[in-house]
Amino acid sequence: MPNFAFLPGVDIRFEGLENLPDEPVVFAMNHTDRYNYWPFQYTLWRKTGRFTATWVKGKYFEGKVTSAFLEMTNNIPAASRGYLITRDFVATMKRPPSDEEYKTLRHWVDAVSKSRLPGATANDIRPDGPLPEALLATPRDMMGRPFDPTREDYAHAIDELFREMTRLFIDANRRALETGLDVLIFPQGTRSIRLSRGHIGMAQVALRFKATIVPVGCNGSDHVYPGASPWGKKGHIVYRFGKPIPYEELAPYHIPEAFEPFTPEAEAKHRERFQALTDHVMDRINELLDPPYQYSTDLESDGVRGSNRFV
Repeated sequence: MPNFAFLPGVDIRFEGLENLPDEPVVFAMNHTDRYNYWPFQYTLWRKTGRFTATWVKGKYFEGKVTSAFLEMTNNIPAASRGYLITRDFVATMKRPPSDEEYKTLRHWVDAVSKSRLPGATANDIRPDGPLPEALLATPRDMMGRPFDPTREDYAHAIDELFREMTRLFIDANRRALETGLDVLIFPQGTRSIRLSRGHIGMAQVALRFKATIVPVGCNGSDHVYPGASPWGKKGHIVYRFGKPIPYEELAPYHIPEAFEPFTPEAEAKHRERFQALTDHVMDRINELLDPPYQYSTDLESDGVRGSNRFV
């Protein structure tokens, strides 16, 4: 049971709950701190009986206890190339990658991914900086996928692993919505007090499954959860529900063909629509926020960056 109602005394308020339609939706919410989805999920369940499945970074599923808790509470581990790169690096090298190593690996993996697009030139793509030999030449289990450096290089292995995990991730979202769960997504992709420009994952899932999007503005949770502790401090949190955006109202962003979310093919062909929808939803979230949480001047995140997001 969360420590909200009694000690230390967390006042949680919902505004605009009457906007919530009687169907599974995709909630798009700002992400101010590690735990701002907990009071939301708990209060939503208490008030409406609705359950949510939240996108959570894969790193939080690494511990046995936390993994069991997250699975029990319907959270969905989000696949990302950055996480796979960082997780495999730590497992192999017994340390996190430096900023330069991470950038080199990410650029390499992205280049390999783009080389698979129709019409692209698939030349012998090499890393553009120094990397540990052990990372590139050690046969190993890459999070359930065998890596044999005599058959494929590191970047192709990570790209294939990401594709496999993405298919599982998309299927988990499908099953959540079909089961009647709401899906909660943080389009920013990382924690930030001020709202920043959103990533296109939320748009891809909403369009793929023709789901209604409900923007939510979270205000005050960063004072209740100022650090890494999951135990809330005394404070006030206000969640504002915006008007729902049904699929029919998203006509300018509709994709007129079947597509597989998160693939280089879909993102290369439809990125403008994905980003336009994302920007539209982020603007709607911004309207629901108090001034300290509204857009930063440069639309950039003021939270964690680089490989630190994944360890």
